[in-house]
Amino acid sequence: MSFTCSNRLALSNSEVAAYLSLLEHHPVNGSQLSRSSGVPRARIYDILQSLKRKDLIADLGDGLYEPLPPDELLRRLKAQHQNELDDLEKRIRRVTQRVNYEYIWTIRGYEEVMEKIKVMIESADDELYVLFYPREARIIDPWLKTAEDRGVEIKYVSMGTPLTTFDLQVIHPESEAVRRLQNGRVFDVVVDRTEVLVGLFEEGHEDESPINWGKNHWMVQAVREGIRHDFFHAYMHKICDLGQPLNLDERRVYDIIKKDAWAYTGLHGNRIRRPISSD
Repeated sequence: MSFTCSNRLALSNSEVAAYLSLLEHHPVNGSQLSRSSGVPRARIYDILQSLKRKDLIADLGDGLYEPLPPDELLRRLKAQHQNELDDLEKRIRRVTQRVNYEYIWTIRGYEEVMEKIKVMIESADDELYVLFYPREARIIDPWLKTAEDRGVEIKYVSMGTPLTTFDLQVIHPESEAVRRLQNGRVFDVVVDRTEVLVGLFEEGHEDESPINWGKNHWMVQAVREGIRHDFFHAYMHKICDLGQPLNLDERRVYDIIKKDAWAYTGLHGNRIRRPISSD
């Protein structure tokens, strides 16, 4: 464990080890702390002096030391980091002219990806096009419902039996075949026609699976259109493979999705999103 802060609370690995050991057993002298912390005796007194200068331990006399209470240490570190982050944000704003969002970034780690999805859903103002298997839906559906409650339109392709009902929703007719073929669970999230997260959680290797995030407008458009056409896939399956007509609600959803394409015009950031006319 180490901290790489710029001010006097910055802690080295040895300082952290000494402080944690002092929390476990105190008061102790330098020799005792060296044995319990693993910090060499030749260095322990320099470490103690450094911790004293940072007001993280108290010298009780007779060579005995007491640690600063951990809640106070954490309070100081949190305040310090927040100050440093605020300062960094100001410096970034001063030097940054334009961020290139056309680049596609890779995210790994199942929890990290789930947190990114949550942040994206919470940022939505207008619409969310999403595609999920039930395993991820158990986590994500409540976030989508909250977004729906605040007026965001959810357009949902469920890769299996839906766990939650949304107004604009279909079930992918070949979700299990897709999962077996790809040995994993694909998913897509498109926010307000501006941001996309897409990837596949490989079975048994979810934490290592590379997931792509970005605001590249061509990738956003491609993934959004891909999810949109999965609605048509579901309806074509019902009509052509099952020989069944669309019911009134399915026809309503079909009409909404059919009119929901948009085209880009203009160059170099002057793009105009134009929905396809219903005429």
